[in-house]
This record gives sequence, C-alpha cells and structure tokens, in this order.
Amino acid sequence: MQASENSNDDFLFIDDSDEDEILAFGSDETWQVLIVDDDPEIHSVTQLALSDLIVLGRRLEYLHAYSGKDACQLIDEHSDIVLVLLDVVMETDDAGLNVVKYIRETLQRKDIRIVLRTGQPGYAPEESVIKEYDINDYKTKTELTRRKLVTTVFAAIRSFQQIATVNETRLGLERIVTGTTELSSKHSLSTYSQGVLTQLQSLISDDISGVFCARGQGIIDNIDDLSFYVLAQIGFDESLINQKLDNLKNEQISTQVKACFLQQKHQYLDDCLNLYVAKGDHRAVIHVKISCPLTEIQTQLLNVFLTGVAVGYENVHLFQKLTNAAYKDRLTNLPNRLEFVRLLDRFAQSGQQGQVAALIDINHFSDINDALGQDIGNKLLSAVGQRMQYMNPECQFARVGADVFGIIGPADQVTPENLMDLFHQPFTAGEQHLPINACFGLCTKEHAQSSGVQVLNQINIALNIAKKNRLEHFAYYHSDIEDQMQWRLNMIRQLRNDFSNNCLELWYQPQLSLSTGKVIGAEALLRWRTANGKFVSPAVFIPLAEYSGLIIEIGDWVISQACQQLKVLEKNFSDISISVNVSIPQFRQDNFVDNIINTITQYKIKPNKLELEITENILMDEPQIIIDALTKLKAQGISIALDDFGTGYSSLSYLQKLPLDRLKVDRAFVTDINKEGQSVIAETIINLGKKMNLKVIAEGIEEIEQQERLIELGCDEVQGFYYAKPMPSDEFINFLQQQS
Repeated sequence: MQASENSNDDFLFIDDSDEDEILAFGSDETWQVLIVDDDPEIHSVTQLALSDLIVLGRRLEYLHAYSGKDACQLIDEHSDIVLVLLDVVMETDDAGLNVVKYIRETLQRKDIRIVLRTGQPGYAPEESVIKEYDINDYKTKTELTRRKLVTTVFAAIRSFQQIATVNETRLGLERIVTGTTELSSKHSLSTYSQGVLTQLQSLISDDISGVFCARGQGIIDNIDDLSFYVLAQIGFDESLINQKLDNLKNEQISTQVKACFLQQKHQYLDDCLNLYVAKGDHRAVIHVKISCPLTEIQTQLLNVFLTGVAVGYENVHLFQKLTNAAYKDRLTNLPNRLEFVRLLDRFAQSGQQGQVAALIDINHFSDINDALGQDIGNKLLSAVGQRMQYMNPECQFARVGADVFGIIGPADQVTPENLMDLFHQPFTAGEQHLPINACFGLCTKEHAQSSGVQVLNQINIALNIAKKNRLEHFAYYHSDIEDQMQWRLNMIRQLRNDFSNNCLELWYQPQLSLSTGKVIGAEALLRWRTANGKFVSPAVFIPLAEYSGLIIEIGDWVISQACQQLKVLEKNFSDISISVNVSIPQFRQDNFVDNIINTITQYKIKPNKLELEITENILMDEPQIIIDALTKLKAQGISIALDDFGTGYSSLSYLQKLPLDRLKVDRAFVTDINKEGQSVIAETIINLGKKMNLKVIAEGIEEIEQQERLIELGCDEVQGFYYAKPMPSDEFINFLQQQS
C-alpha cells in the first residue's frame, strides 16, 4: 500500500515522548531486523525511529524487503534474523500472512518474532490466526508512535532472547542426555575418557583440544606410580595415550592439572578449562583448550554434564573390576579361561596366518601341592606365568586351569622347542627351587576351527595325546585326530550297547601240565562278537573299555562268568582252575576285593580254583594298592599269577612283596626259545620261579620244539595254539571230555 494512498500515514511515528530515549553504548554484536513493506517511506521512517536504539547491549541491523516473496527469500538466506516488522497488505491482501506461514510452517522457525503492521484496520487478521502463528504483536500504523514502536521492538527482541536461551538450554540438555547415553555404553577407561572429550566438543565447540588425565596406579597395566597419565586426547598426538602428562612438555598444562586435582574444583579460564571429575575413590582432571570464554548457559550445561561424567567414571572403574574378576586370574594376573576363549575367537576369525595356539600342562603339579603346600604351589604358578611373559613378550598368555596355561603367538615363537626351553631352569617358589616339566598341545591357524571354544577343544585334544606320548611331550592337532576320536566314540557306544545286550562272550584256552600232559586249567579270554557276526580284536576293544571306564562293569561280569563256569566244571572236572585277567581300574574300586569274595561265596566254589592274572605294568601305577588288595585275596585262598613277566618295568623288590602263586612267561620269550642263545630270558624266569617256589607257565606254544626246550628248562605248565585255541564254553567242555 503506497503512503500517498493512506492519509492516516501522516500520523505515523508522531513523537509522543516527553523525554529522550536513554541509549547505552553496546557491543559490536547486532540484532538483525527485517522490515517488510511495499512503501519505501515506511522503511525510511522505521529505520529513523529506531536509529541509535540499543537493545540488551546490541544495536539493530536492518534488512529490507518490499514484497512477501522477497521477504521469504531474505529470511531463508539470513538465519540471524530475530524480528520481522511485517506489512499485512502488499502485492496481495494476504501477502503478509503468507510470509508468516512460510516462517512458521515451511522454515519451522519458531524463534523469530513477528510484528504485523497495517494501514487498513479492516484487514486485521483474526485473533485465531495471531495465536496459531505465534504473532508477537499487531498494530495499525497510526498506533505506532516512536515510543510504542521502541517498546514493541524491545519486547519482541527480549522475547526472542528468552526463547533462544530456552532453546539453547534444551538443545544442550538433549546433547547431555544423548552424550550420557552414549557414554554409558563405554565399558573401558580408554573408550569412556575418549567419549567424554568427544561429547565436550558437542557441548562447547568443535575446535577445542583436550586431555583426560588420571593417576596411573591401578588404572594402566603395569603402572604403579602416582604420576598423571593421559587416558585420552583430542587435538594432540595419539602417542600420548597411556603416557605421562609430562611427556606433553607443556609446563602450564601440567601445573594447572595438578592444581585442579589438589584443589578439587573446576577452573574456568578465558583460554582453557580444568575440569575436576570425582566420584568415590575415582578422580581425574580434564584439561580443555578453548578459543573464547564460555557463556553462562554453556557453563551451567557443562556443570550438569560433568556430574554425569563423574558417575560414569566411577561406573567404568566398577565395570573394569567386574571384568577383571570375570576375565582375569587373580593369582597370576593373566587372562583366565573365559578371556582365553575370547582371545581364541579373535585368533580363529582373524585373517592373520602364521599363528599358533597352545596349551601348557605342568606335569605332576598336584604332587608339589601335596608335598610342599598350596602356598608354594601358588608361587610356582605365578613364577611360571612371569617367565612365560618375560621370554615371549609378543605372545598372549592365560591361565586356563589349575596347572594349565594357554598361549597364542607367532608360529616361529610358539614351538615345542621354545615351550620346552621355558622349563629348562628350575622355578623359584618361596625358598624352593623346583625343576618341573610340562606337556604341550598345539594347533596352527591352518587347522583352527571358526570359534574360540572349538579351538580350545582342538588344543585340548592335542594336549591329551601329548600326555599319553612317552617319547615326545607335545602334539599338534590335525584333522585325522577328530576322525579317530569319532571312531573311538562310536566304538565305545557300540561296545556299551553290545555289552548290555549280552553280546560279549567268555572263551577259554586250555592250560596243560608239561609233566603229565593233562589239562590243569584255562585262561578266560574276552570276545566281542558284533551284530554282523564279526569279532572285534581284544587289542582294540579292551583299551576302549579301560578308556571309557566300562572295564569295571565288564571285569565284574567276567569274574561272575568264570565262577559260573567253575561251578559247571565242579561236577566232572573239579581239578580244573580258571585264570581271569584284572585291570588297574578294577583295583581302584573300594569294594573290589569284597566283590570277588562275594561272587565266590555266591557260586559256592573253591577259592583256589579262581586265579587272578595281573601284568607288571599295573604295578607301575599304584603298587601298594595292588599289593594290599592281592594280599587280602590271597588270604581267602584265591590264586595270583603275574602275567607277561619280563616285559614290564617293575622292580624285583615289588616282586618279593607280591603274594604270587605263578609266573607267566610271555610269548615274546618263547617264540625262538628253541634257537641257539634265544632261551636265556625264559631260563632266567623259570629259575627265578623255582627259587621263589612259584609255578611257571609259558604261553604262545605253537611248535613241538618249543615244548621240548621248555621241558629241558624245567617249565611247569604251558598254553598255546599247539594244544588248543581259545574256545567257547560248550566247546571247552567237549575238549575236556575228549582229553579225559
């Protein structure tokens, strides 16, 4: 609307003031005010009326638009506009209201203050429109005296500042909430402290630099002094992490951090901040370099944020303690089994080749614990852990079990030779110097499966194989091992099922007297006939039965079957005895002796008709247990025979202690007995038996020449294919009948 078309415009900005405006000198900052009117004169008189006006310490800066379209473009381009003095009627009757809609709806600017002005009262917007679009004021141009215009502008800008303050505070609090939530997911001191510095950038400014500092003792591994260390940095050198603050070589920063720590309060300076973080026993200082002083709102928000940071800092420490309890071994301070599995996960899933994982098992550690006490045992384990770390700094170690350690490292370091070198020198434990050795199970990255649990199982399999290897105390895992294990498990499962289904049989091989040629007894031999009618060799299934523990049940069954057979023989062949082989697991049963005596009593047979055969190797394990058990059985009248004599490693002193009735010469000493110079050992055993008043029986006789030589040597009894092969019970009865 042009000024000439409105006679009322002559009254615009009549000075109704009876005194001058009080203006104060402000800063260089300004408030941007947009004047929107299609009359250039209105722009001039408005700017003249507001000249030299200072609002809240700032002068006004003016932008001009002469249409609604131009106004929208200017508002879009200038984000600093705080107030719009807007004519309602311009190129169209609702041009001013369209500008309002653009500000509030399109640009979503809720903070800009809007004052509507019109020279035509009839074009006043509805009250609902003023409320809906948050219009700060509405005036006709005739109402706007200079004093009223100043008052309106002052009120509008104050309103803008209040809204801006609220918005800044709201946004700051939103950042604090978001930042605190993000920090709560940081569970290590390094990631948490780095996260705090990142959030400070969001709260203060992107161009800040800073360091997060704390005393190193108890926070950084292998650090026990009270110097300040850098846990995180931003804007400095990455190499500072976990290094002393003094390495920054900035005396001012070091002095300020120490002063803040001692004074236990924040220091807000013009160019830097020293922020004190404390909760419980956990304290730290954050030094931040800033380009300009903080505003009052920034300071208030920062104080709120730091309260949450302190709580989070304590929580991280508590979480670290829980993590250490869950994933660290207290005794050696090494990772424990759980953490080792996580390390093996990374080992298995990484693309890095040339790596090896291994287990180290200390031999006979329980003996050290029992003999010297648990305290010495603990010190020994600590010494082993320290030596491993010292000698192989590039490797990762863990304590996986009571006396088992884990190691992951380069293939050229984790070798059997290097691992054995760890144990060449004795270990110091208290006042003790203990020479020890170990077994090692290893798995290369090439053969490792895809998860840590699987790899741990693989190296544990290799370790078990190494323990059973008497020549080499190490073993590498390879794919064939699992095939062998699967075969073993299937065989054990089938053996259990067939034993339950009475598929095992007891066969008998006759034993004869060399002096009379008559059958004097038989050795009971176990046979396994599978469902398809084929036999599994005892050399295959007996070790499986011992490995699985099934040998105890089978052994009890064999003794019961032998007693039943003796009961059958009692009618017509009462002079026949039966020999039964007994294994070390049977001896370990507390009720082993009682079970045999009870079985003999149950079937009412003569005890001396049952003979128990043991091998020399049994004596290597727990000789006194064997001797005590045999002595009790001997007292009941049961015969005792030592099988395979001369092939084992037992001491002759144990031989004197055994309550024996018979020595058995192994087939290895009989095979070539008729050849020149090949009968020395057999002759020695026979002579030894005579001196100890023991019967001597030779097994494996297949030729008449062997028999003749044994007669020459004075052997008492024999068994072998030359006389009869092992046979089922009914065939054995027939054999006895034919012999009689």
